[in-house]
Amino acid sequence: MEALTVSKAREMFAETVNRVAYTKERVMVERRGKAVVAMVPVEDVELLQALEDRMDLSDARAAIAEAKKKGSKSFSKLKKELGL
Repeated sequence: MEALTVSKAREMFAETVNRVAYTKERVMVERRGKAVVAMVPVEDVELLQALEDRMDLSDARAAIAEAKKKGSKSFSKLKKELGL
């Protein structure tokens, strides 16, 4: 993965965007030698989002199972009690 300084990335922005978009290359952008942001193909972001969605779904299922195990009230009962 190539690393560019912020000023170099600004100078070469259009070229870098095209390189990332069409060659699927990843580019790290650094400030004072420290990575601050990365330019990645949109497919990478979509994959990351799908993974996060899966983790969220897994966490939600675990929370529901825990609530059922503890005998918590159902959402519909809670809504009724609250007058919603």
